[in-house]
Amino acid sequence: MIKSRQTISPVYFGGDMLTLFLSVLVSILFFSDGKYLKLEWLILAGFVLVWILLGYWRNIYDERLSRANIRMFYYIKLYFILLGLVLLFFSIYTFSETSKNVVIAFVISLPVIGIPVNFLLKNVSHASLLKSKPKYTLVAGVGNLAKNIERNLYKQQKSGYYIKGFVKCKKEQCIVAQDKIVGDLNNIDSYLKDNQVDEIVIAIPIKPSKKIKSILSAADYHGVRVKYIPDYQELLGDKYKITRYGQIEAVNVRQFPLDDTFAAFIKNCFDKVFSFLVLVLLSPLFLVLAVLIKLDSPGPIFYCPIRIGKRGRPFKVFKFRSMKENDSPNGGALSTAKNDQRITKLGKILRKYSLDELPQFMNVLLGDMSVVGPRPHRSFLNQQFQQSEDKYMLRHYFKPGITGWAQINGWRGPTETKEQKSQRTKHDLWYVENWSLWLDFKIVYLTIFGRNTHKSAF
Repeated sequence: MIKSRQTISPVYFGGDMLTLFLSVLVSILFFSDGKYLKLEWLILAGFVLVWILLGYWRNIYDERLSRANIRMFYYIKLYFILLGLVLLFFSIYTFSETSKNVVIAFVISLPVIGIPVNFLLKNVSHASLLKSKPKYTLVAGVGNLAKNIERNLYKQQKSGYYIKGFVKCKKEQCIVAQDKIVGDLNNIDSYLKDNQVDEIVIAIPIKPSKKIKSILSAADYHGVRVKYIPDYQELLGDKYKITRYGQIEAVNVRQFPLDDTFAAFIKNCFDKVFSFLVLVLLSPLFLVLAVLIKLDSPGPIFYCPIRIGKRGRPFKVFKFRSMKENDSPNGGALSTAKNDQRITKLGKILRKYSLDELPQFMNVLLGDMSVVGPRPHRSFLNQQFQQSEDKYMLRHYFKPGITGWAQINGWRGPTETKEQKSQRTKHDLWYVENWSLWLDFKIVYLTIFGRNTHKSAF
């Protein structure tokens, strides 16, 4: 189980780091005479560290504190705790008047700078959410619980939630509007196949237990408090997390490391910075390869097939052309074979050392791909894997990658046998279940220097 812990908001954390930096800068620049500068820097650094530790302890960076007034309440509460520590510090130790002024200026600057910054970040964050793609939700159930889910999700529509419809699952009184019911359990598979759905919320009431009711009755009679622990692990497995829809407690059935906002933020930063550096540093190589491709055979420099990405959505991949005659970019079903006659002389070199994949760093900058992740497949190949490999589609929870755990372990290239499909899927799922930034660094290193990465390339 993944516990219901705070998920750090990079927006608010970054805002506080900016506030602390500006507060320290203002205090030193305008109130220090430079005589005890090292000591003043040391004192302020200590207070900054205390603020960060207290902030994490008091959960002020928890992304679930989305409303500005709740966040501000926690912020002011933390400020008064810090103010109390400063007064205690002054009562114990003796400092020069200048050093005291520096610390006082720091304490005053925190709310003066921090409150406007927090409100600004709240508005910027809210505006970005409005521009983001909607999250399409299908609700399983049509009764009171489903109606309650609908009310809470509509309250969060500003965060991008959109209800596609409701599915009848059992005999219960229908509370939701009839025109919003899209089917029942018999046709849910076909509905998911034909419609874009990002998540399903199960809103089926649990049958009351007589044993639990009798325990509650006895506890109430004797004035004993009760805690009820649902057995989620037996039903859902180990990878789940308690979360909320407004005022309703919910359970994320599949919870992976990259579902954490801060982890996703760190990975996205790595992707953007690494891709930008690669594109800048290797731009002369790109130019040379472009010229060689044009000289080697007639045709375009780039081959841009359609691949399946995050949430099963198609996108265009950039690749250097390595064949005289390519498969159709849309819906192509002709896989590359060993000693394929379509591959050009230059193309053999490009494919062997994965140089044809380098333009995909542009896909990373555009937001369609990640540097490391499960490799994106063609639509027809995706359907084959979906039908034959258990939990294969879980790899689409996140962006596909230029390289991945399966590739550095020798499972790139052909997918003709059951073992090839199974091993690639198992390695991809292991990666999303065990992601860490260090693992990404390791995969990038082994992609360049590992022995297994290029042995199946052709």
